[in-house]
Amino acid sequence: MQSEAVARNETETTQPGLSVASVSLIPLVEGALWWPEERTLVVADLHLEKGSSFARRGQMLPPYDTMATLQRLAAILARLSPSRVIALGDSFHDRSAGDRLNAADRASLRAMTAAAEWIWIAGNHDPDPPRGLGGWATSELSIGPLTFRHEPRPGAQPGEIAGHLHPSARLVGRGRSIRRRCFAADGRRLVLPAFGALAGGLNVLDAAFRPLFEGRAFHAWMLGDAVHAIAGHRLVDG
Repeated sequence: MQSEAVARNETETTQPGLSVASVSLIPLVEGALWWPEERTLVVADLHLEKGSSFARRGQMLPPYDTMATLQRLAAILARLSPSRVIALGDSFHDRSAGDRLNAADRASLRAMTAAAEWIWIAGNHDPDPPRGLGGWATSELSIGPLTFRHEPRPGAQPGEIAGHLHPSARLVGRGRSIRRRCFAADGRRLVLPAFGALAGGLNVLDAAFRPLFEGRAFHAWMLGDAVHAIAGHRLVDG
């Protein structure tokens, strides 16, 4: 895939092209966001225990989504050693997801929340994150010029970092169609992809994104072998 800018996950140097409210940020290939100046890692929409939630309603999905999501997250923490982690809401798929965590996943999560300051942002799936897992909860959080919340707000001041919409992007070229989860950013705001193993994605050209970005004046930072910044005008529906 040809890219206009590439940010690789193995570096912590500032990458050109992705900044929000003049703050330089690094999108990681795993779908997390790294703010090196603040040693802060940001993830969105883990949707832990989504598989068990569907199973209770008779739709059987592989029951390993929580383990897979936590293993990917733990690997990033081991590599970057952040001092702060911000989880942008919908970290748990429903209000009782914490009760369904098995012992190993619960222990893994508690170890992660003990290793850094951990902030749970309230989401629509988990307005009250489970107790007993460490960290602290809030509806939104401002650090310097950036504001972290679950759901992006039309007309928000520059500096908004949000999740909720599970952005993905599709690119067609040379007889191939590629669809990937992505970050969506225009310099004023950034919407993170869903990090959860079963979370899925919504095309950034969907009507849900139109109140957030002016036309196609944004980039989709598509996940793949690296993170590829693709101008909005190059994207297609689907």
